[in-house]
This record gives sequence, C-alpha cells and structure tokens, in this order.
Amino acid sequence: YETLRTYNHQPFLLERHLKRLNKSAEMIGLSTPLTNQEISFRISKTMDASRIPQERYIRLLLTRGVGDLSYDPSACKNPSFIIIVKPHEETPQTLLNEGISIILSSVRRNHPQAINPLIKSNNLLNNALAMQEAIKKDADEALMCNYRGEISECAQSNFFLVSNSELLTAPLGAGLLKGVTRDFILEIAAEVNVIAKETTLLEKDLLSADEMFITSTTREILPVTTIDGRKVGSGRPGPLTLMLRKEFHKRISTLTGKVVDL
Repeated sequence: YETLRTYNHQPFLLERHLKRLNKSAEMIGLSTPLTNQEISFRISKTMDASRIPQERYIRLLLTRGVGDLSYDPSACKNPSFIIIVKPHEETPQTLLNEGISIILSSVRRNHPQAINPLIKSNNLLNNALAMQEAIKKDADEALMCNYRGEISECAQSNFFLVSNSELLTAPLGAGLLKGVTRDFILEIAAEVNVIAKETTLLEKDLLSADEMFITSTTREILPVTTIDGRKVGSGRPGPLTLMLRKEFHKRISTLTGKVVDL
C-alpha cells in the first residue's frame, strides 16, 4: 500500500510513491495490474468523484484479489487495486509549536530476513505493538531498534536527530522503510548545505542529541521535544528542524503552486 496527500489538490511526489509501491509488490511476488499512468488517471477520477473541497488523503491498496484461501499466489488470478480518498487532517498547530513526545520501544523492528521493512505492506503487527506501548505511556510515537540494538525508525515514521549541527538518520541497512519524505528531506538538506549523514545510531546518541524530528507523508516534519520523559535539547523545536520545515514548504510551493503557511 501507499499513503499520499495532496497540496493544491495535486498528489504530492506521486511518481516516488508509485515507484515504491511497484518495488514492494515485486518483493512479495505480486503483479501490478495497472501502469503508473493508469493509476494516476484513476486517482484523479476518484478525487473528482469524492467532491471533497479540502486537501485529500489518498490510500492506494494492491491485493492479490479474489480467490481460494492459499499461500499459493496463483490461487488469485486477478489482483485488485483500490483507491481510497478522504479529507486530509492537518497536524494540529500545537504539536508543530510544542513538538511531540516519543518513547524508545522495547519492541524490536522486524528482522529483514523475516519480514523486510523495505516492503510497505499491511502486515503492521510489529509497528502496532510498538505503538500500543507508546500509547500506554501517553507518548505520540514509538522509536524502534533493530535486532542489533541500533536505532531504526519509528512505528509510523522515519527518524532524524541533530547533533553538533549535523543531521543524522539511520541507513536502510538498519532495517527501515525507505521513506519518500525522508529521502526528500535529505535532498533538501544537501541543497541548503546542511551536513546530512546516514549513519549507525545507538541509544547513547539519543542522550546527546540537540534536536529530533520525525518525517512522514501526512505529518511532514514534526519536531520531537521529549523522549522517554526527558527533554530533547531545550525542550522546544530546534532551529535546524524549523529551517528544514520552512525549506520543505518552499519546495511544496514550487512543485504544486500552493502557498503553504511557514
């Protein structure tokens, strides 16, 4: 599956999402019944039919289709492609101003040789268990480690930290989803001369971080100001986080023609 949102009623970074959708399908032996052009056309028609005046949330679902209950992919001859469109709910301004709280979850990220996190699928039990732990602790997100004890990603988002003015995030080899927004932020960082590195991160690195934030399609760049009850840096959204968010919105305006509040 893939999750998108619109700006100026245009699906944002659609080509990147479709590329990842096709890759995920390939990794589980699932054929895509439509070309990218056909998918784009059907998204447009579904958005028109929805008659939603505000920006949209779009979910693309690809399944094996109708057939007998079996582990054999050939039991389902015709894959199903489903498009869901609903109003997009913007992140509350209070969270943008004050940041969110996260925990370091005790739930480990799936081992790549068990269920590869690079596959974006509805098999989300691993993520759900981590989020249940976060919810019990009144936190907004759950940061997860891999089987080696390295920082990987959050249950619903990718994770970045800032240390000594450098932007750091875990490499794909740490067992995480190749986030579309994550990659876009790394590109922006390079354009504005921010030192950005994919590097192995450990629990001790969380203690010395000056800033933290998460990234996802629906939440863009969201500051993290508390982890396991401890303040991150000053306890407020950090300057590099805020600068990257501003630059992110500038590029939204350039790519879609929509002026986004900065």
